[in-house]
Amino acid sequence: MSVTEIDVVSFGYLHGAPPEAHLTLDLRRHFRDPHVDPALRHQSAHDVPVRRAVLATPGIRELIAAAALLADAYDAGPTEAPLTIAVGCAGGRHRAATVAMTLATRLSKTGTRVRLTHRDLAKPVVER
Repeated sequence: MSVTEIDVVSFGYLHGAPPEAHLTLDLRRHFRDPHVDPALRHQSAHDVPVRRAVLATPGIRELIAAAALLADAYDAGPTEAPLTIAVGCAGGRHRAATVAMTLATRLSKTGTRVRLTHRDLAKPVVER
């Protein structure tokens, strides 16, 4: 095994530059933003309705599966090193946090140590 541990970091582009990462998933333009739904706007990935809405978005589950395959590819490499995967959306409270949580859970099932960090999840909703 070459990947000693995987850091999965969710973040919001509206709160600053993306964290340094080997892989960065940018969810802003291709996947529906729950922020546009007033019922979900002030909730976060800690809330079941947000997670359901994000995971029901066409393409999201396929993206999570593809990111897990990319992690496997790094793991197959000859050099042992940690891997960082960053997942970003506009505010970091809905899409990025849900995808990061789901990806971290999936990756942890392989026996690799996975650390999940939500850089911006606790920050206030960005009004736009």
